[in-house]
Amino acid sequence: MSHEEPTVFVVDDDPGVGDAIRLLLRSVGLRAEAFLSAKEFLEAFDPDRPGCLVLDVRMPGMSGLDLQSHLEDLGSAMPIIFVTAHGDIPMAVDAVKAGALDFIQKPFRDQELLDKIQEALATDRDTRAEEQEIEEVRSRMESLTPRETEVMELVVAGKPNKNIARALGISQRTVEIHRARVMEKMQVRSVSMLVQLVMKCKD
Repeated sequence: MSHEEPTVFVVDDDPGVGDAIRLLLRSVGLRAEAFLSAKEFLEAFDPDRPGCLVLDVRMPGMSGLDLQSHLEDLGSAMPIIFVTAHGDIPMAVDAVKAGALDFIQKPFRDQELLDKIQEALATDRDTRAEEQEIEEVRSRMESLTPRETEVMELVVAGKPNKNIARALGISQRTVEIHRARVMEKMQVRSVSMLVQLVMKCKD
C-alpha cells in the first residue's frame, strides 16, 4: 500500500480550466497534476498512486466516459468526479451510474469542488486500506499447510471437530491441533472473526 501523498489528477482539454483547478487545489495544500487529454493522462497513469480524478465529460479523441470505461477495464478503483457543461448532464448522470463518485456543473463554486474532492480522496484512502487488509489476509492464508487449509474451510463451513475428523480421516485431537494453528496463523481469536476474514477475501 502506498503511503504517498494523494494527487488530484485533472483531465480537461481546456488548459484554462485545468490550470485554474490545479491552482485552487494547491492553494489549500493539495497536490494536483493537469492533463489536456485522456491519452496524456493514461501515458502517466500509475494505479499505485493514490488520489482521485477530476474529469471533463466531453473531450476530443477519448471522452471522459471512454476514459472511465478504460480505467475500469484496467481494474482501477480511483474515484472520479466529472466536470460537465449544462448540456452534458445526462452524460454525467450515466457516468455516475457507471461508478463515478459525482459530477459538478460548470461554472462551479470552488468550495463545492473542494468538498467533492475531499470526499473522493477519503474514498480512495478507504479503498486502498481495505485492499491492503485483504492482501495481508491472503498472505496469512498462503502460510497455511494444505491440511490446515482443509481444516479451515470446514471450520468456516460450520462443521464441528468430530465431523471434520471424519471427513478428513484423522483423529479429533489432530483436528484440534490444526485448528489451533489455523487460528494462530490467521491471527484471529474466534471462529466468527475467521469467517469474516475468509469471506472478505472471497468478495
